[in-house]
Amino acid sequence: MPAVTVENPLVLPRVQTPDPATTQARPVLTVVTAPEGFEGEGFPVRRAFAKINTKYLDPFIMMDQMGEVEYGAGEPKGTPWHPHRGFETVTYMIDGEFIHQDSTGGGGYLSGGDTQWMTAGSGILHIETPPESLVASGGLFHGLQLWVNLPASDKMITPKYQDIHGGEVKLLTTPDGGAILRLIAGEIDGHQGPGSTFTPITMIHATISPGARITLPWRRDFNALAYVLNGEGTVGEENRPIHMGQATVFGEGDSIAIQASAMQESRSPNMDVVILGGQPIKEPVAHYGPFVMNSHQELQQAIEDFNSGRFGVIPPSHA
Repeated sequence: MPAVTVENPLVLPRVQTPDPATTQARPVLTVVTAPEGFEGEGFPVRRAFAKINTKYLDPFIMMDQMGEVEYGAGEPKGTPWHPHRGFETVTYMIDGEFIHQDSTGGGGYLSGGDTQWMTAGSGILHIETPPESLVASGGLFHGLQLWVNLPASDKMITPKYQDIHGGEVKLLTTPDGGAILRLIAGEIDGHQGPGSTFTPITMIHATISPGARITLPWRRDFNALAYVLNGEGTVGEENRPIHMGQATVFGEGDSIAIQASAMQESRSPNMDVVILGGQPIKEPVAHYGPFVMNSHQELQQAIEDFNSGRFGVIPPSHA
């Protein structure tokens, strides 16, 4: 169950359904199943966009669904210290707890519903770990990490953070109250999310009640992606089936449609979907491990700078 919710969605501001007479519904181009793997010290992930052609992802690089997993005592895992340059990481905790720390002394604590937006920029070292209390007790762990590219003009800016607490997320609903829309960043139907981005994007976590349908207005100059965290339903006016662990790419148009199946599994009473879109940067992308630049020469420079210690120093208490 997402941490940020309301009992009665009808108390929330509404996102109006676009008029089909004056808007073009976005067709479904593809539905893919995310491969599963492990990250960091061994926590399970689904590579949400791994099977999607990169031309449809811009300005996004990748997204991992972390968990959903119920850890026993002593089992929670994180990542070791590692570098980043040239993009932003967005860590969204749905359930559980995580701690970020970095080589500049920044970072923070995330619990259910919180988002940490880290602009790696010119280079940073950071670590993500569960708190000692969670390691001792075990518990539910579920979240996302999204990588958002930076344009060439911003790739070498000074690293910075945005901590977006769950209570700051803009909560919205549809005209019939059939869904809760958590607007984390960007704008939809005149409503603004708290996240500040270098490249215009929209990021929404939608919980859709069984049988409910959402049709959202969507900027024509944005791409449009959706990933199912829990449950099952259909996407597009074509009603293409989709279920947990699958992602879809929408084609061009002014609106996107997603519907939850009338019957859901007992473990997932609703359909939970992350909906993303952004203005493509349309620049060359050179991606190697934790570095996202515009050329192989810039990648080589990033590796050299990291090996030379120019990304900062791990605090002595963690060395």
